[in-house]
Amino acid sequence: MPSPINTDSLKKAEASAELAKSMINQAIQQSAANPQLAEEALKQASSEIAQAQTVVSQVQSAIQTQQSQQQQAQQPSK
Repeated sequence: MPSPINTDSLKKAEASAELAKSMINQAIQQSAANPQLAEEALKQASSEIAQAQTVVSQVQSAIQTQQSQQQQAQQPSK
Protein backbone atom coordinates (compact mmCIF):
# COMPACT_ATOMS: atom_id res chain seq x y z
CA MET A 1 0.00 0.00 0.00
CA PRO A 2 1.50 3.34 -1.00
CA SER A 3 2.22 5.78 1.77
CA PRO A 4 0.59 9.19 1.37
CA ILE A 5 2.44 12.19 0.02
CA ASN A 6 4.00 14.29 2.78
CA THR A 7 1.39 17.05 2.78
CA ASP A 8 3.02 18.82 5.74
CA SER A 9 6.12 19.40 3.64
CA LEU A 10 4.04 20.57 0.70
CA LYS A 11 2.15 22.98 2.95
CA LYS A 12 5.51 24.43 4.03
CA ALA A 13 6.47 24.83 0.37
CA GLU A 14 3.14 26.49 -0.31
CA ALA A 15 3.70 28.91 2.58
CA SER A 16 7.17 29.75 1.26
CA ALA A 17 5.74 30.40 -2.19
CA GLU A 18 3.03 32.65 -0.76
CA LEU A 19 5.61 34.57 1.24
CA ALA A 20 7.76 34.94 -1.88
CA LYS A 21 4.75 36.28 -3.77
CA SER A 22 4.17 38.83 -1.04
CA MET A 23 7.83 39.88 -1.10
CA ILE A 24 7.76 40.30 -4.88
CA ASN A 25 4.63 42.45 -4.61
CA GLN A 26 6.37 44.53 -1.95
CA ALA A 27 9.39 44.95 -4.24
CA ILE A 28 7.13 46.12 -7.06
CA GLN A 29 5.42 48.65 -4.80
CA GLN A 30 8.71 49.92 -3.33
CA SER A 31 10.76 49.90 -6.53
CA ALA A 32 10.46 53.61 -7.24
CA ALA A 33 10.29 54.98 -3.69
CA ASN A 34 12.86 52.77 -2.00
CA PRO A 35 15.08 50.69 -4.28
CA GLN A 36 17.08 49.29 -1.35
CA LEU A 37 13.95 47.96 0.33
CA ALA A 38 12.81 46.52 -2.99
CA GLU A 39 16.17 44.78 -3.42
CA GLU A 40 15.97 43.29 0.08
CA ALA A 41 12.43 42.07 -0.58
CA LEU A 42 13.64 40.37 -3.78
CA LYS A 43 16.50 38.69 -1.91
CA GLN A 44 14.04 37.35 0.65
CA ALA A 45 11.68 36.22 -2.11
CA SER A 46 14.52 34.40 -3.81
CA SER A 47 15.39 32.62 -0.59
CA GLU A 48 11.77 31.57 -0.03
CA ILE A 49 11.49 30.28 -3.60
CA ALA A 50 14.67 28.24 -3.17
CA GLN A 51 13.32 26.79 0.07
CA ALA A 52 10.01 25.85 -1.57
CA GLN A 53 11.83 24.27 -4.51
CA THR A 54 13.99 22.19 -2.17
CA VAL A 55 10.96 20.87 -0.29
CA VAL A 56 9.10 20.02 -3.51
CA SER A 57 12.19 18.23 -4.85
CA GLN A 58 12.47 16.21 -1.64
CA VAL A 59 8.82 15.14 -1.87
CA GLN A 60 9.25 14.22 -5.55
CA SER A 61 12.33 12.17 -4.73
CA ALA A 62 10.48 10.33 -1.97
CA ILE A 63 7.63 9.52 -4.38
CA GLN A 64 10.05 8.25 -7.04
CA THR A 65 11.87 6.10 -4.48
CA GLN A 66 8.58 4.66 -3.29
CA GLN A 67 7.48 3.91 -6.87
CA SER A 68 10.79 2.22 -7.61
CA GLN A 69 10.51 0.06 -4.51
CA GLN A 70 6.97 -0.92 -5.43
CA GLN A 71 8.05 -1.90 -8.95
CA GLN A 72 10.89 -4.02 -7.57
CA ALA A 73 8.53 -5.73 -5.13
CA GLN A 74 6.14 -6.58 -7.96
CA GLN A 75 8.81 -8.19 -10.14
CA PRO A 76 8.95 -11.98 -9.94
CA SER A 77 11.97 -13.45 -8.17
CA LYS A 78 14.60 -15.14 -10.32
